[in-house]
Amino acid sequence: MDTSFVIAQISDLHLDGSGRLLPAIETLRAAVCEKMADVTQVPDRILLITGDLVDDPTPRALDEALSVIASFRQTGLFTDIQAVAGNHDVKRPSQAAGRHDAYDYLHLPRTAKSVYYRQAGLNLVLLDSNRASLMKLAGGHVDESTYKAIVADSARLSAELAGSLGSAGRADYAEPAENLVRVLALHHHPLPQATGEGKRFLGLPDEPLMYLAAPATFLESATSLNVDLVLHGHRHVEGLTRYSIPDPCATSSESGEAFWRTIYVLSCPSSTGQAGDDAGFNLIHFGPASRAGRGEHHFAISRYSRRRNDAAFRPLDSNLADGIIKLPAGRDFSRDPAVESAIEVVSSGALKRDQVAAIARRLFMRRGFHDEAQPDWANSLYAYIVSSHAWTELEGKVARSGPRSDVGTLAAVRALLGRLIEQSAGVLGIDRAQLDELYGKGLINCDDFLREVPRLPCAGIDVQQQAQQRLQLLEDLARQVKALGLDLDLGGEVPLHQTPA
Repeated sequence: MDTSFVIAQISDLHLDGSGRLLPAIETLRAAVCEKMADVTQVPDRILLITGDLVDDPTPRALDEALSVIASFRQTGLFTDIQAVAGNHDVKRPSQAAGRHDAYDYLHLPRTAKSVYYRQAGLNLVLLDSNRASLMKLAGGHVDESTYKAIVADSARLSAELAGSLGSAGRADYAEPAENLVRVLALHHHPLPQATGEGKRFLGLPDEPLMYLAAPATFLESATSLNVDLVLHGHRHVEGLTRYSIPDPCATSSESGEAFWRTIYVLSCPSSTGQAGDDAGFNLIHFGPASRAGRGEHHFAISRYSRRRNDAAFRPLDSNLADGIIKLPAGRDFSRDPAVESAIEVVSSGALKRDQVAAIARRLFMRRGFHDEAQPDWANSLYAYIVSSHAWTELEGKVARSGPRSDVGTLAAVRALLGRLIEQSAGVLGIDRAQLDELYGKGLINCDDFLREVPRLPCAGIDVQQQAQQRLQLLEDLARQVKALGLDLDLGGEVPLHQTPA
């Protein structure tokens, strides 16, 4: 299991309740479903609508929008459907009579909304770019209060993810927020584009009215939130832009790629081909790929277009292999084995014995659980702490619904992990208060963890003697794990394909 998801982006449907666009919707749905049929193995498959679902928020138009959304849901190809409001979805004060509030009617976010997809490791941030600008022509304005709402929502999400695993009523579980893939969706394009409706139809430049009023503020907030991809609609044209911005988290010693944060901005045309425009939709597949013998993640973007009076959608980037744009993610999104184990524990109902064994193998097949001539005490401490968190959740699940014969063994393993944690902390000179604080952080990001602990044994420690004691604890751990049906040779030679730490 690794970070992977698919987003099908459609936009600017401009439904008016008359039914005249239903043939275009049917063509769109058939094309989207044809492409989605190839990715049904991906756990999280999201349909995202980036605004202007209706041309005007009348009851008939909104009912038609709900019907269209339901028709996509009934295909069974999507695990979730999300949408943001566009300027046409908004009920203007001067037009209140006979119009519904699209925000309530279609359940659209009024400021910012964070959606966490636990299997994918995806945080989808939905932003209402209409806020504070309803009296302006198509004016998507991210003002100071909206900016603060985005930051506050992200901070709230990070706090939730830092909470305890599997607590009552939670639909998610802890995960280092820095390891999330963050995609931000809004209606208005955040920065100027070369073409627009105003110039095409009115002969007037419309850039001052059409894009976000504070694009620098928007990019600053996107950078501070570790956003990797921005998806938007509004302009009815396709577009893909790459922005590189100094990373506020980069240290002064970092240079080159590490100093920059890359944000991709992807535009979606009107998916029903309104105002004489070409219709289009985007398919974004994020997942692991192998390059030069090492694993990395990338965005694979497929853009599809249907010209006026054309009956079918065709790949827009037909000059590329398979019509796919491949963009490197720029960060390592591979999940820690402890996070993967937590996902399996929380996502499962009753755990079978082979699942318990698979989780144990995943946790313990890492360098910190094997013999090393010179142990890396800091990395080992990290491995023991995050493994202990995942193991505690596993033990709790088995106690409630798993094989009763394994309950005692799991408790013994947890106790040995506790002793390994205390020993490694002692070698590094970490006192009880600091150790409790480190443990309380849950599944902390490894880089963040290593910034908080000493990297070398403290003075006066007999490292060789401590290494022998560590080896004995690992051999005791191996005997307990063997009772689960696994012979992992813990404390033995480091496996050729072990997990780091």
